[in-house]
Amino acid sequence: MPKCYSEQEREYIIRRLKEEAAVCMGQFGIRRTTVDELVKRVNIPKGTFYLFYKSKELLLFDVIQEQHELVNQKLYQAISEAADQSFSAEKLTDMIYEFYKMTEEMPIFRLMDSEEIELLVRKLPGEVVEAHLQDDTDTIQRMFALLPVKKEADVKVMSAAFHAIYYATLHKKEIGEEGYDQALRMLIYGVVTQILSDER
Repeated sequence: MPKCYSEQEREYIIRRLKEEAAVCMGQFGIRRTTVDELVKRVNIPKGTFYLFYKSKELLLFDVIQEQHELVNQKLYQAISEAADQSFSAEKLTDMIYEFYKMTEEMPIFRLMDSEEIELLVRKLPGEVVEAHLQDDTDTIQRMFALLPVKKEADVKVMSAAFHAIYYATLHKKEIGEEGYDQALRMLIYGVVTQILSDER
């Protein structure tokens, strides 16, 4: 029979699993992070792991999602603080560009490549991926609600455009280091100028 854990024990185990999952992803990447390694580090039976997460991928995605939300919150706060000032396409581009660069420098994201992300997404339930994409769309909508956006701007298209730019960052090596930063900024600027209203 599975052991019953108190709420405090459950919170502790989940927190420790996330901490060790982050460390393991940083050391081994997604593919080579295993449930066996995680339970050994957290000092719980393997069966206990599955009381909290149905798969390794769901735990790893949880950790990535938390990091992603942290960056989103920082970007939202920066836009919110600057929204009352005169806002230009260049200024917004700079802020979003810094968001992408910050993401690139985070240990978890730095060691992931397009193949690892694809592997992870392929093993996640479809509804989890859909919920993540919807959450991103909602976040972008909240951010752009602070700004003078063109009336015809479609939030789903805006969200898809920023997702496309993010996926391009996973192919940095293929794109080439030289000129990459300028190209990234150019892509962001292109999207921003199509979103912001001229009446600003």
